[in-house]
Amino acid sequence: MAERDSGGARQAIRVLLASSNAGKLREYREMAARGSGVELDLMPGFHEHPAFEESALTFAEIGAAKALHYSRFVDEIVLADDSGLVVPALGGAPGVRSARYAGLNATDEQNNQKLLHEMSELTGEQRCARFVCVAALARSGRALAVTSDFAEGSILKAPRGTGGFGYDPLFLSTEMGCTFAEAPPGRKNRCSHRGKAFAKIIALLRAPSFLIPS
Repeated sequence: MAERDSGGARQAIRVLLASSNAGKLREYREMAARGSGVELDLMPGFHEHPAFEESALTFAEIGAAKALHYSRFVDEIVLADDSGLVVPALGGAPGVRSARYAGLNATDEQNNQKLLHEMSELTGEQRCARFVCVAALARSGRALAVTSDFAEGSILKAPRGTGGFGYDPLFLSTEMGCTFAEAPPGRKNRCSHRGKAFAKIIALLRAPSFLIPS
């Protein structure tokens, strides 16, 4: 279980992000509120370990399996996630293939252009979409927690904003009234699918009843 100091307070919990992406780490650190008691770092030697094959059909399967996979190579808690854009009018696409919608090594711009092409004749409610994220914690091959959340919105016919990444310039957030690419990072993190799923992870880690196996 989680260690506590001499005063009975829970010590800071170190979590390793199953990624080598410094930008993703920075985003997660920004989402971890000050005083949360959670310290985030990239997983050491991430690319030296066998890669996880994202062949499952759902965000939940991929997120949980990814955390379990990488947790077998380190002794600490591992955080992994899977997220993407879901457009009901496209049968749920891009879905779990969001990052490779236009091909295995597609750029954000190529993925965005394919999405715009596929939706070129859709109007009104047909352009509704949601971002989905599943976040998972594991340690030594044992699942500790799986959370999920989403952000509702619609797909514009042209990009707006210069921030964010992926489909952010096309995704008009219902909650914020602007695209994810137009929103300040702090505001986006509070409203985004990833931010809300991660907030649940933080809440679980801070809960006195949450047991962390050694």
